[in-house]
Amino acid sequence: MKHHIVNRYKEMLQDRIDVFQDMISGLTEDAQNDAKGSAGDKHETALSMMHLEQEKLNHKLREILEQKAILDRIDAAVTHHKVALGSVVQANGMWLFIAAALPKITVEDKTVYALSPQSPLGSKLMGNAVGSSFELNGKPYVIETVL
Repeated sequence: MKHHIVNRYKEMLQDRIDVFQDMISGLTEDAQNDAKGSAGDKHETALSMMHLEQEKLNHKLREILEQKAILDRIDAAVTHHKVALGSVVQANGMWLFIAAALPKITVEDKTVYALSPQSPLGSKLMGNAVGSSFELNGKPYVIETVL
């Protein structure tokens, strides 16, 4: 199951990287084409807007690349006895993947939530083993499985 989760998230991030790179290339191309055929204030405004959009896309792309770098450090073959980066944890019937904050996915008919070890729930889980319990925001949690 862990292999499927890691691979699914890697595919998802690679798809997002490809989309952002295509969008950035498109803006670069548009800016070059616009530079050839325009002059004046409208031209400068359009180029500024394209540049701002390109900066936003580059920032988002950097975030995704950082998430992918975290996933690339995870060895799906390793089974953890205590919750660590790359662990798949079942707590209170929920499946949690400790890696980075990513959208939920469904793998083998199970909904998996990816969360960062720095998140409130992630930090409570880190270092605990099966059977450990803790409370977060008044809700009790029990770790049922660690993969």
